[in-house]
Amino acid sequence: MTSVTMNIPDHINSHWIASLEDKQLVSAEAELHAAFRTHETAEKRRSGARYVLLQGPAALVNAWHRWLLVSNETRNRGLVVHRRG
Repeated sequence: MTSVTMNIPDHINSHWIASLEDKQLVSAEAELHAAFRTHETAEKRRSGARYVLLQGPAALVNAWHRWLLVSNETRNRGLVVHRRG
């Protein structure tokens, strides 16, 4: 079996999500979560106690939204996502 790199679109929509097999969805979820956490960690470091997700920079809010859409679908499909601790 050949591994193919998945291209995650800039604008995630229901059609793209529906086109994914479970394994692809879990992989996309992990990649998007990592991107969100990178933005979130940087913003928390910058703003400290004033951190508010939806008042953060556009890149942070966009990363969260993209991850949220895919994360919701993993939950809807009953897929288990494991995070490295």
